[in-house]
Amino acid sequence: MNHDEAVAYCLAKPGAVPDQPWENDLVAKVGGKIFAFLGGEGIGLKCGSDLDESGELRLAYPDAVTIMAYIGRHGWNSIALDGTVPDDELRELIDGSYAAIVAKLPKRLRPTG
Repeated sequence: MNHDEAVAYCLAKPGAVPDQPWENDLVAKVGGKIFAFLGGEGIGLKCGSDLDESGELRLAYPDAVTIMAYIGRHGWNSIALDGTVPDDELRELIDGSYAAIVAKLPKRLRPTG
C-alpha cells in the first residue's frame, strides 16, 4: 500500500474527513478526532490502548514500525509504507485505529454508515 492508497482507504471510512491542523500534515478525522496521521511517507495509527499493547506490532516489524513521538505512550505507532507491513494487515490496522476512536466518541458524533 502506498501513501495515496492509505489516504484513500482512510477517507473512505464512514464520517472520515481530511484535515491539516499543522502545516503540510494531513490527518484523517472522525467526529472531530484524529484516527490517522497521514503526513510524510508513513502513517500514524492507534495500535493499542497503551505503549505495551502497541509494542507487539513494533516487535513484529522492528524496521518499519516505531513509537510515535509525543503520543506513543497512548498506543500510537508510526508505520512505514514501504511494503514491510502487508497491505491486508495495514488495512486491519487502519480499521482498528478508526474503530478505537469511534468507540470513544459520544453517540451523537458516531457515524451511522
